[in-house]
Amino acid sequence: MGICKLAVVALYQRECSHGANPSSPSSFGTCETGTIMLSSVAVAFVLASCVLARPTVTVRNSPITLSFARRINATGIQNLLKIDQARAKEIKNQSKAQRHNATSAAVFGVPATNQVVDYILSVGVGSPPTQFDLLVDTGSSNTWVGAGRAFTVTSTTQTTGDLVEVVYGSGFVIGEEVIDQITLAPGFVIENQSIGVAIEDAGFDGLDGIIGIGPTDLTCGTLFPDETACIATVTDNAFAQGLIDAHEVGISFEPTNTLESTNGEISFGGIDTRKFTGDITFVPITSSSPANEFVGIDQTITYGAAGTPILDTTAGITDTGTTLLLIASDALSAYEAATGAVPDNATGLLRLTPAQFANLESLFFTIGGTTFEFTANAQAFPRALNTAIGGTNDFVYLIVGDIGSLSGEGVDFIDGMTFLERFYTVFDSAGNRFGIATTPFTDATTN
Repeated sequence: MGICKLAVVALYQRECSHGANPSSPSSFGTCETGTIMLSSVAVAFVLASCVLARPTVTVRNSPITLSFARRINATGIQNLLKIDQARAKEIKNQSKAQRHNATSAAVFGVPATNQVVDYILSVGVGSPPTQFDLLVDTGSSNTWVGAGRAFTVTSTTQTTGDLVEVVYGSGFVIGEEVIDQITLAPGFVIENQSIGVAIEDAGFDGLDGIIGIGPTDLTCGTLFPDETACIATVTDNAFAQGLIDAHEVGISFEPTNTLESTNGEISFGGIDTRKFTGDITFVPITSSSPANEFVGIDQTITYGAAGTPILDTTAGITDTGTTLLLIASDALSAYEAATGAVPDNATGLLRLTPAQFANLESLFFTIGGTTFEFTANAQAFPRALNTAIGGTNDFVYLIVGDIGSLSGEGVDFIDGMTFLERFYTVFDSAGNRFGIATTPFTDATTN
């Protein structure tokens, strides 16, 4: 593995912006605000023979509900908006054509930053299993490990000889593909799952990797040299192996004002009726590109009782891998005008005085003909954590941010975790649809 790693490092050129100095090749990818330059063709060629050493009846039970924890990584937390904007940029830059032809471009840039707010699921890999803390991500679909805790070869590990490469707005991973079993809960063991084993990665401080639960097509073009292949996700394999009854994933969050809290649950194979109130509104995945390649929907946003327009009906995505609620630049200008919020240089977020916040009204999201209220409290970053993001107790900081581009580009909003914490959501990959419902926490005053 050491020889393979040195070969990869030799093929990478890091250019750190803002005067940052790259670290040594052995700590490749740690420049927080830098750019990683890589050649997929060269890397795939060098690693073609670099593989891990190959070691010499299920029952349907849906849904399988697992708890997961929210963590805030204080390192770089002042860059929260920039990190989310980098992810948004990468999402908009990705297309099926680009992924299927990733090796046709000699060099491309990858922003390398650190994740700040994550939802973590403990996943066992191999037999006996090694436990990994993985980011739950609906905005990607590859599952990989090794960013923190090292991967251990066991009797169930099979090598493929392929390289895995996934680019995120918040970093990247490059590694080797193995086929192994993963344990999500006692008795819930998915066999023959494709897993990336990181050789190099950047942007995942405090994590061991990612469990990707987005659309299967997002995996297409991430293997090299087998670049035309797509990879079955954990949801695909759980269904195919009879572990769950449906290609559905239900996600339940709760708002919290602590740095770490086990306050989320994910249900594979069905809907947990205990987690929502009223009815679930289901909508088809949007037809607008590139949002339709993700868990993309169409929605309208207005502000206050007067119904002040913020964002006309347009396409965007729902994404557990994004922290903030991001909207197009012109929509953010309308939001600022309606609320009186101003940019805060210390945090990068919008801010209000306590007096202004007392007059803040709700945002209203219309999705599939149903209107969902996003209260004033929901729009605030938890005030108990103001100092954690470089702020002060003199202001209320808002979680509505600038996506970094004008509307009309196919992804005009990202409903991130701070939005999803107030609702119960469902991704039905077989039905190509998204569901949303209110919860007991929709009107909570936690923040």
